[in-house]
Amino acid sequence: MASNSSDPYIFSSDTLPSDPRFLPPLANGQLGWRVFEKTMHMGGVYNGEGGACHRADIPCPLAVWMSTEEEGKHTYILDTHTGIFTHTILTSSLEASQLFYAHRQHPNLLVMEVHLQRRMTTEEPITVMLDSSFTPHSDDITFQSAPDYKGGRHIYGHTIFPEVPGGPCPSVHLIWTPVTSTVALLPDQGQCDWSFLVAVAESRESAESCFDTGLVLVERGDLQSSHSTAWAELWLGSSVELEGRGHLNRALIGCMFYILSAFPSQSEPAIQFGGVSPGGLSNGGQGQDYWGHVFWDQDLWIYPNIALFYPNLARAVLDYRVRTSDGARANAQQQGYKGLKFPWESAVSGHEMCPVDIYGKQEIHVNGDVTLAFRLYLYLTQDLAVFREGGGSELVWNIADYWVSRVTWNPNDKQYHVKGVMPPDEYYYNVDNSVYTNSVAKYSLLFAVELAKLLQHPAPSEWQDVADKLKIPFDPELKYHPEFDGYKRESPVKQADTVLLGYPLGLPMTREVRRNDLECYESVTDPHGPAMTWSMFAVGWLELGEAEKAQQLLRKCFKNIQGPFQVWSESSDGSGAVNFLTGMGGFLQAVLFGYTGFRVQRDSLNFAPLLPDDVTVLSVKGVSYLGNKMDWVVKKQEVRIVVRKQSKDCGIDEPCPLEIVLSSGNIIPLTPGEVVMFPWQPGKIQKQNSSSYCWFL
Repeated sequence: MASNSSDPYIFSSDTLPSDPRFLPPLANGQLGWRVFEKTMHMGGVYNGEGGACHRADIPCPLAVWMSTEEEGKHTYILDTHTGIFTHTILTSSLEASQLFYAHRQHPNLLVMEVHLQRRMTTEEPITVMLDSSFTPHSDDITFQSAPDYKGGRHIYGHTIFPEVPGGPCPSVHLIWTPVTSTVALLPDQGQCDWSFLVAVAESRESAESCFDTGLVLVERGDLQSSHSTAWAELWLGSSVELEGRGHLNRALIGCMFYILSAFPSQSEPAIQFGGVSPGGLSNGGQGQDYWGHVFWDQDLWIYPNIALFYPNLARAVLDYRVRTSDGARANAQQQGYKGLKFPWESAVSGHEMCPVDIYGKQEIHVNGDVTLAFRLYLYLTQDLAVFREGGGSELVWNIADYWVSRVTWNPNDKQYHVKGVMPPDEYYYNVDNSVYTNSVAKYSLLFAVELAKLLQHPAPSEWQDVADKLKIPFDPELKYHPEFDGYKRESPVKQADTVLLGYPLGLPMTREVRRNDLECYESVTDPHGPAMTWSMFAVGWLELGEAEKAQQLLRKCFKNIQGPFQVWSESSDGSGAVNFLTGMGGFLQAVLFGYTGFRVQRDSLNFAPLLPDDVTVLSVKGVSYLGNKMDWVVKKQEVRIVVRKQSKDCGIDEPCPLEIVLSSGNIIPLTPGEVVMFPWQPGKIQKQNSSSYCWFL
């Protein structure tokens, strides 16, 4: 199916996937669409109350199939350099190209361009058919027609049901260029181009403004170039590539592309970001891909990859959680607890949207996962504005209050217990002392104490007390962490759970215990479970210095990558959520935090590089730390680092001067623009001691 391309950023094929779910998704953080499909989605636009809440289907005017009178050869290319999908038909007399993209700079625009070019001189017109399956109807939005606007058709409406009683029903305005049934090259034309725009917004004024912007860009000839330039800037600021295994490199690029596509434009910060769901914006209609809800997948699996490169985009996730705090407070009150209880499945309000009651009540580790995201941001940027003015401190402290109200004191072992939960391993429920849940709760409380000290805020003594005395299940005889109280060794496990203690939580343990945890749970983990699981096992084995063992487990992820466009499925048999960003996020972390050994600490970015035998070079460009952008190249037995001379979008106004501290004891200043090389060894990046204008630590 797939054709060979020397450029790993080009995914090409001469046929489309037999399963249309694996058509390439195009998104820009505001709009999402799967090419040729009849519906698209808009961030934050849901229909349905409570458990029936789902992304509202919006009819897509670009559901157009191009065909020619003369039989020709079809090719399909997703260019991840530019975020453009191209369908080309090559006949003896004509090359016809149909290009689709979700505009990266202007995220309220979807675009289709058609380009026709003669291949031989004739005096005959050449006609190409554009077969549209578009109808201006949705089961989720009550549309009605509005007067045409500057040659564009206009419909508008609002969703039918709010997600909570009495809540708002979002409005949607759709203005688009009518798609003609045919386009033609006249006898005297060698080539010709057509541009078809779709502007989607929540108000008439905004939709008209976006459509106007598109018309101006078309007139200036800048429509495609402005989009491609925005993608080029993203790739300049973030890339991960390796040499030695082409299919692994291609998989990494695909993961980066689809995850970046889920985040908003850097040039449009005013757009209210609706969060990241497991299947992205292109998916999530009623009954599929978790209905477009936001889970812990966003905060634990997807977010760390973005935070490492783009703190400003990562902040959009934090702002989303702050905006949904009122709903989280209501969730906690409904369950009889204090503080905030973030929903297992979130939409816009922050109220619980999970259609199955037990998940919302018991899978409470999501609270700790949200706090981890805030902590990671602070450690990477030292940007206290998110906490002082952005509502982050109140969120962190209210989560701490929730944990204090949720625990139960056990006088027998003199420890706090967390009872009646569902761990990340969803094969079990109503268990006590999930080791992951309790550990992430402990770190939530400790971060709340730390943040209170930084902001000179009085911290209740209960935060530290509960953190110190919270039970973390451990078997001293077998020297491993049981998944929860009463867990029977060798019982089946659905997905990564206890193995997350080592990474990303960083729970202190000996190498023996870390190994025992990995071996115990690897043997009983469902081989058909969610895609992200084996990535976390790989990180664990890399921590222990066993790169080849890690690589064996990482290879299991390839079963979840569906060709030819590198679209992931949740399960290895192709079932479950598609465009499964959660699996992509875990896979990326295995490389970004596994091969490099990156660990983001309170006062340093630690590293411990290790590559498997079949990877010769790893290049990670655009790592953001304390206002700096760093490019890393890890070769066999050698590491090269350079801090870029100019950086932006790193979270703070002034970059902090950095230095490398190696395990050998050497200290090397990192001067912008100068390459530093050293032999493989653990070390850390930290502020130079001479720095006087960094924010804290």
